[in-house]
Amino acid sequence: MNRRRLLSRIAAGSAAIALPAWAQSDRRIVLGQSCALSGPAAQLGLQMNRGARIYFDRVNAQGGIGGRRVEIRALDDGYEPDRCKANTDALINKDDVFALFGYVGTPTSLAALPLVNSGKVPFFGPFTGAEALRDPFSRYVFHVRASYFDETALIVRQLTNLGLKRIAVFRQNDSYGQAGLDGVVRALKAQQLEPVAVGLVERNSVDVTAALQALLPKQPQAIVQIGAYKGCAAFVREAKKAGFGGTFYNVSFVGTQALADELGKDGLGVVVSQVMPFPFNTTTAISREYLDAVKQAGGDATPNYSSMEGYLAAKVFTEGLRRAGGTPTRDSLVSALESLQRYDAGGYMVNFSARDHAGSSFVELSMLTGDGKVRR
Repeated sequence: MNRRRLLSRIAAGSAAIALPAWAQSDRRIVLGQSCALSGPAAQLGLQMNRGARIYFDRVNAQGGIGGRRVEIRALDDGYEPDRCKANTDALINKDDVFALFGYVGTPTSLAALPLVNSGKVPFFGPFTGAEALRDPFSRYVFHVRASYFDETALIVRQLTNLGLKRIAVFRQNDSYGQAGLDGVVRALKAQQLEPVAVGLVERNSVDVTAALQALLPKQPQAIVQIGAYKGCAAFVREAKKAGFGGTFYNVSFVGTQALADELGKDGLGVVVSQVMPFPFNTTTAISREYLDAVKQAGGDATPNYSSMEGYLAAKVFTEGLRRAGGTPTRDSLVSALESLQRYDAGGYMVNFSARDHAGSSFVELSMLTGDGKVRR
């Protein structure tokens, strides 16, 4: 991955759609995206954006939606809520931005949520499983991934089935980390257990000293990590140096391939819960389609879970657009998306309704191999 080259391509694509096209012309459908394109969480935003653009490029090559090209205007928020809020305000107040798509992160998405609801703007496929974006229900927010409650329930079930009960949590000190902790506590409580300790790391930081001091003396058998790849990798490396011999479990937002790349051989045995189909072989129709699209895209496109999430979100969103009518409006898009009941995206089922916009509860576990790869 050449991050500088990918950033340049995104910037070029954004510049190409700088003029307000939605109000002036029916030839484009412009989607606004705020995500990390720089900083310690950059790979999450870059890959989510890349996967979506791979899909939309295919759609556009086939004539677009009713002759309209679908384009993404991506703004960098560095995975910081204040920047995301400012980006969202700018995007919503551009009269050519039809909907918001593929935001990355819990604290950033939560910063955008009041603007989404007040502006009645569709907010589709955020890269987060936080319950606060699902409850209370918003007519304008649609999820194509399972929740952190779903992910942490599977992680805790796996750990306790293995006989491991001394479970600690390493979490980011923000709404994302709290959302993951809430899920772990909820799952443990169902088995009359609770975390033996909780350690904190600040967002966009790799200073894990305080977390090590909080967790390792409690001698946990396993540590569930709720963070992004840089901080989680730093913690794994330092915990192993300090002699910790237990297991590490991460939720999907960590950025699986980025975590594997950061850890190298130290990644051996690290487990990550996944909410997307396995993107590295052709066992499902959506994986075959995705891998073919990545190959055709060439250049800096590589298969990974974050890119797969962008691709699949773009596919589901496009189906909603197709159903929204010849001249789609934001309201007709919402209604069209709600009609996607038992929609098969290629072996991955999405189920929306007028009362439920949580499209999937699919979760499975994967493991890093220690040589930069991921296996199921």
